[in-house]
Amino acid sequence: MAGGKLSARQRMINLMYLVFIAMIAMTMSKEVLSAFGLMNDKFVRANELAATSNEGMLAGLKQKAEEKPAEFGVAANKAEQISKISEDFFKFLETQKAMILEKGKFEREENGELPAEKMDKGDFLDEYWFTGDRLTKEGEAFMARLNKYKSDIKEILGDDVKYQTAVENFDQRFSTAEVTNNDGKKLNWLDYHYKGFPAIASYTKLTAMQNDVKATETNMYNLFLGNTLDQAVSLKNYTAIVVPDKNAFFAGEKFTGKVVLGKYATVTPTKLSVEGENLDMNREGAVDSTGAARIEFTVGNVGEHDVNGQFTFLEDGKELPIDFAGKYVVVPRPNSATISADKMNVVYRGVVNPMTISFAGVPEHKVNANAAGLKKVGNGKYEMRPGSGREVTINVTGTLDDGSAVSDKKTFRIKDIPKPTGTISGQMDIVKLPRRNVEIGTVGAILEDFDFELPIQVTSFKVKVPGQPSVAVSGTKLNSQAKNALSRARRGDNIQIFDIKAQINGNSSYKLKDVSPVIVELAD
Repeated sequence: MAGGKLSARQRMINLMYLVFIAMIAMTMSKEVLSAFGLMNDKFVRANELAATSNEGMLAGLKQKAEEKPAEFGVAANKAEQISKISEDFFKFLETQKAMILEKGKFEREENGELPAEKMDKGDFLDEYWFTGDRLTKEGEAFMARLNKYKSDIKEILGDDVKYQTAVENFDQRFSTAEVTNNDGKKLNWLDYHYKGFPAIASYTKLTAMQNDVKATETNMYNLFLGNTLDQAVSLKNYTAIVVPDKNAFFAGEKFTGKVVLGKYATVTPTKLSVEGENLDMNREGAVDSTGAARIEFTVGNVGEHDVNGQFTFLEDGKELPIDFAGKYVVVPRPNSATISADKMNVVYRGVVNPMTISFAGVPEHKVNANAAGLKKVGNGKYEMRPGSGREVTINVTGTLDDGSAVSDKKTFRIKDIPKPTGTISGQMDIVKLPRRNVEIGTVGAILEDFDFELPIQVTSFKVKVPGQPSVAVSGTKLNSQAKNALSRARRGDNIQIFDIKAQINGNSSYKLKDVSPVIVELAD
């Protein structure tokens, strides 16, 4: 409205918008929550595979220690200590995950999976670990247990210079230093990584930390093996390695891959190319202490892709190229949440309702959406022109890379365009105008607080001057008969402009609701 106090109707509308915004702020996309659940499952599977691999390497060290205790006894002893410390900390993290399920009152599904879409709140964990800007006793206990694990591992490695790089990498992996947020404020590590997150995110982060524990065991065992094993060709020097056919799988999809015998070389490559492009071998982190080379490239579109490249090593003074090939899967980045209020899922009859429709993990060209009045206009972009009825359901199907189909649907309420408000000279409701302004003023109609900009054209209206008969007018301005009646009005009289008829420009077939009248108090 133009100035003045807000009407009771306007205050009510403002209050509704505040409630709506609050509902949006409290809503977390089910797709994002499910993505965390899938990520947690991936870490769990990786931890299981790492545990099996680590057991094999530890057994190899023990056997070497029995055969040649003078050469391998110290390394095997260190490995057993690391195994015990890592197992204890891994179990401690498992108790923290169980605490999240217990305090959040989350029960696993019948198939044993986490109820990820229900784990959208994390207030209970905030209250358990934090009090204001400080940590609770439980939060301090968690940090103390994490720091003890770090100090125990470093104590085993000691000050031996050959372990210096391993210690630095371990410190970086489990760094608990203060973190500066986007506002430039320094936060303690636990606050930055866990406060204010949904429960499924905190649960997944703990599983990821368990993965770091397993990775630490793997790195340490490889370090000990690399510094103690001889170069004899023996199957005892090899370990079973799982090579998946691709680096991501959808829930319910069959895992495919192969298991091979191999070992990790500590030889540094001289050249590395991916998709025909040579990578800079002098860049930071290009090759780690074990000789593993880091590859970097911009991934393709959503879907499954091949990756090919070539290692080059020096052997006997000559370059030895070794080709490699693999697969990876690109899924959509969760950089925006799909937020909706269940009671606000509305499309309007008589207007074009723009929509964006996608299916997480499915390329746009493999997504199909159908509904009465729905039309595709671009990549993931649709227009909805609802017809009769009170609801419309949009059915969405997608085709995964393995050819299987997935589907979902959502129902929207259909509402009519709200009642327009009449205006004269751009003012509405009860206004005070000079007689001349009424004579030349334009009668119009607007949609207050409507999400769509609709051009509305007034076709006719009626004018009522006190003591005079009503005058019917075609168009948007007073005719001569109406002006004649206006000339007989006195100062302070209320002139009624009512029975305003209007239509949408370009859509005259849609019948708008009756336009609310305008009352004009003559100022002279």
